[in-house]
Amino acid sequence: MSVLPVFFFGHGNPMNAISANGYTDAWNRIGRSLPRPAAILAVSAHWYVPATAVTAAAKPRTIHDFGGFPRELYEVEYPAPGSPDLAETVAELLAPVPVARDLRWGLDHGTWSVLCHVFPEADVPVVQLSLDETQPARYHYELGQRLAPLRDRGVLVVASGNVVHNLHSYAWGRATAEPLDWLVRFESKVRQLLLDGDDAALVDYENLGADAALSVPTPEHYLPLLYVLGMRQPGDPIGFPVEGVDGGSVSMLSVRIG
Repeated sequence: MSVLPVFFFGHGNPMNAISANGYTDAWNRIGRSLPRPAAILAVSAHWYVPATAVTAAAKPRTIHDFGGFPRELYEVEYPAPGSPDLAETVAELLAPVPVARDLRWGLDHGTWSVLCHVFPEADVPVVQLSLDETQPARYHYELGQRLAPLRDRGVLVVASGNVVHNLHSYAWGRATAEPLDWLVRFESKVRQLLLDGDDAALVDYENLGADAALSVPTPEHYLPLLYVLGMRQPGDPIGFPVEGVDGGSVSMLSVRIG
């Protein structure tokens, strides 16, 4: 079995789940270009809790973890099966880090709003891994390193967040908005560091200056990137299959490693 690539998706607005646009078209093309994985491990910005946990239910629920959107969005279901076996494998790979087996969480919109385009049939088992909000960035990068063997086992790792996510600066109510200067500079810096293989600088993003402080005002949308970064193997190519900016202050950049 060939080594699977890993992906970081800039998921953006939950409305992308029921939209047809350049982002969703690109996500669909990515899914069609991949061999069918045995299962998916998803790391979403929206399961940010004080613990490391995996979903262990055989039938994870679709979580509508947002407010103020059209009814149509709340009616979306992504009925992918879970995989208790993959949940156990993840826990074994992360040992001695304690990993809770969670039966209450399911698939939040950071996961299903993307996967409903990448794998619209919802027939690939999906397990979610939480982000431990009590831990520093390096912890998340190191967990990614420990999960790297999944790539050789037919498991597709998909991280979902946004390299830049600042809703305070978002152009609410405007159909289009020019990308803010600090977003352009920070996203460009992240791209170059990825291409240079400078993992240390990406992990230590808080020291990348004022642009980083504006681009990552809270860490949960950035941290999923560190998981896929930790899974990079020597010689892996890096690509950016999806690009764009939403509302002037949310980067839709996606990263493919491998």
